[in-house]
Amino acid sequence: MPDSFHVALTEKLPNLRRFALSLCKASHLADDLVQITVERALVARNSYDPASRIEAWLFRILKNAWIDITRKQRVRGQEFDIHDAPDLAGQENHKGDDRLMVANVVDAVETLPLEQREVLILICFEELSYAEAAEILDIPKGTVMSRLSRARTAIAVKVGIK
Repeated sequence: MPDSFHVALTEKLPNLRRFALSLCKASHLADDLVQITVERALVARNSYDPASRIEAWLFRILKNAWIDITRKQRVRGQEFDIHDAPDLAGQENHKGDDRLMVANVVDAVETLPLEQREVLILICFEELSYAEAAEILDIPKGTVMSRLSRARTAIAVKVGIK
């Protein structure tokens, strides 16, 4: 029977994949990133503090794994297109104008600088607190708030809301 750590880790797999997709924009790479994260989490299990939220700990591991991968990619020079990931949540369920608006928002999110996109995904999609996002990204809480504000403003401008 799996222990509570394994259960919690398994429950967070969809969240990890969403965050990985937001970073790398390629489903096959996101799957690899989640696998790396799970492997590292299992190896480092003893360093996890059960009094804290497992999401923050896992997202931090994933973020660090992404940094490792991007460093390797710079040497190889590979790029990935988000349009190779048709399984983005919700896109296939929208009709007409709603589908167009979702596509416009997705396109706007794609154009955000990585720093703003990370904060937006962690706060708005993964529902982490500012403090948790700050810990994961290793930046001050005020920087999280500033990046989130700039990201929201940029998206609103790009989709014509502001």
